[in-house]
Amino acid sequence: MTFDPASYQFTQSGGPVPIRASTVLPARRENIELQTGDGHRLVGELALPESGPVKATLITLHPLPTHGGFMDSHVYRKASYRLPALAGIAVLRFNTRGTASARGTSSGAFEEGIGEQHDVEAAVRFAVDRGLPNRWLVGWSFGTELALMYGALEPVAGEIEGAVLLSPPLHRATDKHLQLWAESGKPLTVLVPEHDDFLQPAEAAERFRLVPQARVVGVAGAKHLWVGEKYAGRVLNDIVALVSPDPGAAPLPQEWDGPVATAGT
Repeated sequence: MTFDPASYQFTQSGGPVPIRASTVLPARRENIELQTGDGHRLVGELALPESGPVKATLITLHPLPTHGGFMDSHVYRKASYRLPALAGIAVLRFNTRGTASARGTSSGAFEEGIGEQHDVEAAVRFAVDRGLPNRWLVGWSFGTELALMYGALEPVAGEIEGAVLLSPPLHRATDKHLQLWAESGKPLTVLVPEHDDFLQPAEAAERFRLVPQARVVGVAGAKHLWVGEKYAGRVLNDIVALVSPDPGAAPLPQEWDGPVATAGT
């Protein structure tokens, strides 16, 4: 059965409560479908602020689906739980071709990052068609490869402000793709865990030297999967500080006084 985001049961908190890993804050959430240029149907979710303007839009690209990556990978799930309410930021999550989650399964099969170009284009086109402003790609692991390979190419490049990369392995993305980003002039923020399995901060700084506008940030103590609330929170704060037009948007509040739900209940 496909998960329905309207099934969250919200109750009034009765005072400030800590925001934990499973805390879901109010948002307008809807199941969506993306249609790719090569005929695939991708499933996803869009989470919007309940009220007020959308200040920025995150188009998230998940980790490697053959190793457990999907739209519900925990940093993106927490972004959808929190950022619409705390920062007025829309969060678009979706499963790339052949990827399954509680939301459902996208058609097609994993194509090693090649056919997924159509998936990135479909997600950006959806955000544009919905009038979502200030659009940023956010890639994590395999998702960084998609952002680097296709974010600086049209039709995507003209529709996004820039990108945030979490734990880039730089396996599929090559110097050629980095040079295209350099030529685009679009901002690129690269968050690199100190103990990453594939690319650690010193090497990342050297590899991304090809992109003069890239900002490489090493995160002490973190690992490739950003496990732990401390590191997930750090990622979300850095993203909000970058994409929000409000200078005081980060750091995000750690408590919430209002309706709350708990994921999984």
